[in-house]
Amino acid sequence: MAKKTDKNSYTIIFSVIMVIVVGSLLAGVAQGLKSKITLNERFEKMQNILYAMGINENESDGDITFISTDKVEEVFAANIKKQLVIQGDDVTEDPEAYLIDIKKEETLAKDPNYQRRLPLFVGEKDGETLYVIPMRGKGLWDAIWGFVAVDKSLVVKGVFFDHAGETPGLGAEIMQRYFMDDFKGESIMDADVFKGIIVAKGNNDPVNENKTDNKVDAIAGATITGDGVTAMIKKDVRMYLPYLNSLSQ
Repeated sequence: MAKKTDKNSYTIIFSVIMVIVVGSLLAGVAQGLKSKITLNERFEKMQNILYAMGINENESDGDITFISTDKVEEVFAANIKKQLVIQGDDVTEDPEAYLIDIKKEETLAKDPNYQRRLPLFVGEKDGETLYVIPMRGKGLWDAIWGFVAVDKSLVVKGVFFDHAGETPGLGAEIMQRYFMDDFKGESIMDADVFKGIIVAKGNNDPVNENKTDNKVDAIAGATITGDGVTAMIKKDVRMYLPYLNSLSQ
């Protein structure tokens, strides 16, 4: 006589119970970690904005060391003087502008009746006012994003880039110091014309001494990712031009 545990019905019932139990446990764990995950995401945005401004804990040339999470809120509050939200001609202050989801805003803006919210962070470093612009674009495999900090003359003072799934050793190099540091000193303008910054192959400027050409050297083997960075800067920084140009008037 077959045991009850040998029956197919027992196996099915047992499997259903295990799925319910394990699913409930995982849901409980996820819910319990939700607040911590949200907090870490906030810290990461603060760290990235500060890094673009050149506020970090780097010690050597190759370091990428963010302000530590135990003090990032304090450092962010001390160095970010204003958080602005630009909507068309309206500019308002919002102490939580850094939480605006620019991917969601871009999607919503496909509706011609929706006025996209553009967060802008006004910071200060070494007595100089900097304007930090968030960006989001498309790399070879997935999303790329970052921040660019400019002064009132629209000269880049620093950047930070990150990615969701670019190729290690190739496109993923956009978040390495040797690439990001090349942007410092470049202008997003050519006289009165907006150019952005081009990630260029065959730039013939390997140590990036020419700061008037609106170009930085591309990463070998990562043409599509580099083109994505170029397009991202042009697409997103352009939207802030009306406000940025008003600073010098």
